[in-house]
Amino acid sequence: MHSEKRIPVNGVEISYLEAGVADAGAVIFIHGFPFNKLMWTSQLEALGKTFRCIAYDVRGHGQSQASDVEFSIDLFADDLLAFLDALKIKKAVVCGLSMGGYIALNAIQKQPEKFAALLLVDTQCGADTPEGREKRMKTIAFIRKNGLEVYAEESLKNLFAPASFQTRRQAVQFIHQTILQTPAEIICRTLQALANRTERCAYLSTINVPVCVVVGSEDKITPPAVAQKMAAEIPNSTLIVIDKAGHLTNLEEPEVFNKAVIGFVKNIKLQ
Repeated sequence: MHSEKRIPVNGVEISYLEAGVADAGAVIFIHGFPFNKLMWTSQLEALGKTFRCIAYDVRGHGQSQASDVEFSIDLFADDLLAFLDALKIKKAVVCGLSMGGYIALNAIQKQPEKFAALLLVDTQCGADTPEGREKRMKTIAFIRKNGLEVYAEESLKNLFAPASFQTRRQAVQFIHQTILQTPAEIICRTLQALANRTERCAYLSTINVPVCVVVGSEDKITPPAVAQKMAAEIPNSTLIVIDKAGHLTNLEEPEVFNKAVIGFVKNIKLQ
């Protein structure tokens, strides 16, 4: 159905999954933190029937190399743009969840001509508040001292809607394992990158491609009010609130999510 591939990008080897129709329009999926490309398996299967679907591991995550360069959302965005070049993709629909949304918003500001459309999923345009930044610094210190077990358990409480712990146990277990399998140092370096990121809200009104903003009705990390505000700033945008989902809408309500994404992407001129 899809095979793992690797390609050199920006001085590191990036791992990705590709599914679907090779000469069709490309849809690129960027995972959240601290996950990897495997969180998009359901989407690759559903959209791969019609489109060329690619999910890649952000530098240092999953099977992609890290290098010693300081992590930043800016660097991750440069990786995305170089990744598109390496695959000879001139224009793509880019779907970013949470951190993936930060990366997509950074990249589209740099090279808007590479974007046919944008899906911003459970994400936001703002930078960390001073309190949010301080919390990340404390988390880094905690992980370096105590490891990932407690951090992983605490993360799950915020990532999923309460009902998902019963209805989507497999997804909860998958995310728990994914966090534990990500090297602690990569998590700490990425937390630093998230803390240092700059806001992109001022840029929203200048985006001139179709945008779909998706959020879970029970998302605690980037609540519906944040998504509504963001969608209101983007000229050509659609807002979709997915009921009974938290911060991981594509895993908690995959059928509803896939239907929404297909409905959006099928109207985009990709080539």
